[in-house]
Amino acid sequence: MNQVVHYIDCPVCGSSELTTVFSVIDYTVSKKSFQINECSSCSVRFTQDVPGEDSIGSYYKSEEYISHSNTSKGLINWLYQLVRKRTLKQKKGLIQNMTGLRNGNLLDIGSGTGAFVNEMKTAGWQINGLEPDADARNNCKQEYGILLDDISSFYELPDSSYDAITMWHVLEHVHNLHGYIAKLKSLLKQNGKLFIAVPNYTAKDAVIYKEYWAAYDVPRHLYHFSPKAIQVLMEKHGLKIHNQKPMWFDSFYVSMLSSKYKKGKTNLATSFLIGLQSNLNAIGDFKKCSSVIYIISK
Repeated sequence: MNQVVHYIDCPVCGSSELTTVFSVIDYTVSKKSFQINECSSCSVRFTQDVPGEDSIGSYYKSEEYISHSNTSKGLINWLYQLVRKRTLKQKKGLIQNMTGLRNGNLLDIGSGTGAFVNEMKTAGWQINGLEPDADARNNCKQEYGILLDDISSFYELPDSSYDAITMWHVLEHVHNLHGYIAKLKSLLKQNGKLFIAVPNYTAKDAVIYKEYWAAYDVPRHLYHFSPKAIQVLMEKHGLKIHNQKPMWFDSFYVSMLSSKYKKGKTNLATSFLIGLQSNLNAIGDFKKCSSVIYIISK
């Protein structure tokens, strides 16, 4: 029997002050509707009654789920692939700048089809990539000749091993949230840096699209973070956020998908303007960006 996860208390701070925001449809796979709740204390939102860790895998099986299929099918995915070449170099530069290292030991969690770990390996880093999906691991092996490990080996990794740990849009997928954060802390070297990128539901594009905002991505996204919620989560584990960096392209990509979900097809002009509006709103305060990279240390 497939189990579901029903929260009585907030998965971040433990508060029982929960309210229902709205319901969101899984447009990618099942077309089912899932309820979004919000914690009045730490402001995290989360998807209610999600499939358990052992049964959620089927919700990732779609050609449209680009991080696993690496597809270029359709205009939105083609644009995603085009932009990714640039963002991979930006991520590499960010890691080198924030760690102060030209190369080192890096752990990437949720490696998908391996584009990022390949970028870092090519730059001279010792990489270890973890990915739960067997098809994605196989795609990585065929495309880059890199063997990714199954995510099940995460808790077996030795402590104090990594100069950098990266989670690009992964934390929102993790069932054992606090267990993961505790392990991530132990895996970092004393001066190591943790890079966590997550969507930000307080961004302007999310406010405009509401329940059609594509970055809710139910039920695959278990949590929907605000900057405040990330701060609370890290403080609970004795971690410090040093900086936030914007992911400017995400607002456009998410807006195009959101437009498709809301109207049945993408309105390029409208979605571009909403993405631009969201980015302009975040200038001077990156915590308002559609997706935010948090740079974290012990």
